[in-house]
Amino acid sequence: MKIQSIRNGSSFKMSFIKNYLPLIIAIVALSIGIDSFVRGYSSPYYVDINRLMEGYKRTKIEKEIFEKKAKILSSSIDSLMSSWQDELKSYEKERRSMTKKELSLKQELLTNKQQQLNTYQQTIQKKIREEEQKASQTVINDINDYVKEYGKEKNYKIILGASGNGNIMYADDSVDLTDIILQHLNRAYEKN
Repeated sequence: MKIQSIRNGSSFKMSFIKNYLPLIIAIVALSIGIDSFVRGYSSPYYVDINRLMEGYKRTKIEKEIFEKKAKILSSSIDSLMSSWQDELKSYEKERRSMTKKELSLKQELLTNKQQQLNTYQQTIQKKIREEEQKASQTVINDINDYVKEYGKEKNYKIILGASGNGNIMYADDSVDLTDIILQHLNRAYEKN
């Protein structure tokens, strides 16, 4: 009887191992994979995009260049607007002495000039927005390129960008690369 129960126990173990061997192998492989992942994974780092944009020296220079262009473009609108207003004032003073035909022609002329001025003003405002966007994009491209190179150089797996819009709700200061990257970015810009 003892021999029979030993055989049954041995048979049970063999059956158990045989049926669950793939599961056991999968669990061991998963454990090894998780361990490898955890050992090879560095914690993510982040940069505060707003601080980079504000602290990057090229941002200030691009902003100054943009403001000069915008001022020049706006001044042409201002001078045309001033000229049109002078013409309107002149028309108001002289209109009592004008004939109906002269009044009609002058009103049409002033209306056409106002429409042209409005169209020109819209065109200039669009140009100003495009120039501003171009200046911003230049700075953003510089920052993105530099952060990418910095991450490769330091062998980081991931660098997140925080912009204050809820992307990163909390992160320890030890994973904030903003100041380090800003220093290196400004040095690289000054070399060029």
